[in-house]
Amino acid sequence: MGQLFGTDGVRGIVDKDLTRELAIKIGASVSRVLKDNLKKDKLKFIIGSDTRESKDMFTNAVSYGVTNEGCDMINVGVLPTPAIAYLVKLYGLDGAFVVSASHNPSEYNGIKVLDKDGFKLSDELEEECEKIILGDFSLDESIEDKGSFINDKTAIEHYVNYLVGTVDKKNNGIKILIDTANGASFETAKKVFDELGYDYTIINNNPDGKNINDNAGSTHIEGLQEKVVEGHYDIGIAYDGDADRCILVDEKGNVIDGDFIIAIIGNELKKEGKLTNNTVVGTIMSNMGLKKFCEEKGINFVDTKVGDKYVLREMLKENYIIGGEQSGHIIFKELANTGDGELTSLQILNVMAKENKKLSELASIMKKYPQKMINVEVTKEGKKAFETREDIKEVIKSYEERLGNRGRVNVRPSGTENLIRVMFEGESKEEIESLCIELASYIEKELGNKKTYALTDNQK
Repeated sequence: MGQLFGTDGVRGIVDKDLTRELAIKIGASVSRVLKDNLKKDKLKFIIGSDTRESKDMFTNAVSYGVTNEGCDMINVGVLPTPAIAYLVKLYGLDGAFVVSASHNPSEYNGIKVLDKDGFKLSDELEEECEKIILGDFSLDESIEDKGSFINDKTAIEHYVNYLVGTVDKKNNGIKILIDTANGASFETAKKVFDELGYDYTIINNNPDGKNINDNAGSTHIEGLQEKVVEGHYDIGIAYDGDADRCILVDEKGNVIDGDFIIAIIGNELKKEGKLTNNTVVGTIMSNMGLKKFCEEKGINFVDTKVGDKYVLREMLKENYIIGGEQSGHIIFKELANTGDGELTSLQILNVMAKENKKLSELASIMKKYPQKMINVEVTKEGKKAFETREDIKEVIKSYEERLGNRGRVNVRPSGTENLIRVMFEGESKEEIESLCIELASYIEKELGNKKTYALTDNQK
């Protein structure tokens, strides 16, 4: 992980960690690096954003850096991250930018960079960009033929048509509640579900620039759970701010996260004889229940580092067709080249229609083990120190030994925020919660910035 680029681009608080000047440098540096990589003198890019109030400032700044380098930019406005990944390849462009901080609150923003195939830029190319940005950077004023900047209002229809085309069995008897998190899917979700004729209701679908992810969407699922039960819906669907994640709620109000979705889809593909290499891909954070499900069904399970780009790389390397993260980044390799929340929800609706089963029944194939996570807020220096502190590693090892074969421990720095994520998983909810709090308290004392940490209970 570099100094600027995390697992999902460059991200931070607006005008503090992420500034207009940095955005200009990102646009310019990516243009220079990809010119050299693609052996071209002039490149064409696409840019889109989520609904944050800072979106226009950063869209214009990145575009200024790109056009100053003599490259062209197409602005498609507010669209989900997976839409940009789809369009860059459809349009035959050289790369793409997404102005979004995904699931983070509105005071954050970020810049994701995609290559010509819609894949996240490689670590090696990101490192080259960082060298330019962190070096003696200056804009190249010698380029006389500056690039163009145009707005494209037709892009949304291309993406909607693509999503609609992935549905092969509609069931209009399913009653659906959708939460778009006041984010990038606020227009596309309505168009898609209207086009398919589903019986649906949308909530949190009025973005004002500040309410993205505000007690809404896939990271704040409690409100959707309540409304699904109260309204007697068959399924609740929650996207995050840039709609590359999807978390579901069944008709009983239970959360169906990415691990369950992988199990449901993997099971369906195996039954149909379509599960390439008989394998599903998860991460080191995948629940023990998913691994045990795979063992019972005779399916191979492969895990990667946390980050959907690492999941995708493993899938591409070995030709696996389904993989993802517990957080709801699910990749259908034969349909998309990145996690896509709307696509994921449509594929689950496909399975519900094919099997004529309720979501709770489909999810019953997997048992989820209790899992506790505490996000310890640290300084940038504390996050870096975590990688080298042998004493902290020894303490973590001692907790692994205490838990033994009753579960597992995973402690890692966040790829996008100044957090150390402490996760315990095991058979006893009480035991793992107690151990998790103990270890998180120790790490906070050693590396933290003395703010209160947040406990996440995934056993809902």
